[in-house]
Amino acid sequence: MSSNYETIKWEVKDELGYLTINRPDKLNALNPQVLMDIKDLVLHQVKGSDEVKVIIITGEGNKAFIAGADIEVMLNMSSKEGLAFSDLGHQVMSLLETIGQTVIAAINGFALGGGCELAMSCDLIYASDKSKFGQPEVGLGVIPGFGGTQRLARLVGPAKAKELIYTGKMISAQEAKDIGLVCEIFPADQLMTNVEKIAREIMSKGYISVTQAKRVINKGIDLSLDAALELEKQGFAVLFDTDDQKEGMKAFVEKRKADFKNR
Repeated sequence: MSSNYETIKWEVKDELGYLTINRPDKLNALNPQVLMDIKDLVLHQVKGSDEVKVIIITGEGNKAFIAGADIEVMLNMSSKEGLAFSDLGHQVMSLLETIGQTVIAAINGFALGGGCELAMSCDLIYASDKSKFGQPEVGLGVIPGFGGTQRLARLVGPAKAKELIYTGKMISAQEAKDIGLVCEIFPADQLMTNVEKIAREIMSKGYISVTQAKRVINKGIDLSLDAALELEKQGFAVLFDTDDQKEGMKAFVEKRKADFKNR
């Protein structure tokens, strides 16, 4: 299954979705059309779909995942237009963060500004050894506007986030891994093969339970520990009403591979 969009490519193979930002001449920079295309795709083809279990997001070409938001588009924006652009970006990042499917960013080059922000809205980030990360917005007279000030601080801690945002410096894939932004680094020519392998491993587990784990982790992180633990208990308990829980535990006892039906 594939779809036609102006700025993105979408293809599904055996329940694995591939979303490619397709503006290589602009280093896949995010403009309003890219964001609207992603939003439309998620709302109308991905959210609630049983045909897609995991999504891999990457950038077209071998130079950039997403090199940032399109500066030529932002150059003459008014405050009102800037707010609308930021709001659209926040809508897209929130959609990626909250859909049931696992979303994996496969960083194949520059992940700067809005590109780093989009990656941080994904569940997992894997990078090629040639990748670079950064939030360079202060050098342009603005700040991260698609969630970077908040998600980066939550992922790497406030002090490191402030250092990266205040200086606008670009860091290597290895440093991004060292601070907890990236899960793992692979040689550039092996990135997609390894990410696909991880995606298939996730897909071999109970989809309902993975989705529930995502919901509990994302919601619990902003709650008090007591409230988050209560959320976990409820999420754990509700899974005992699913066929997949019965199948998963029965398969374990019988020493065979579980045949999950996602119900």
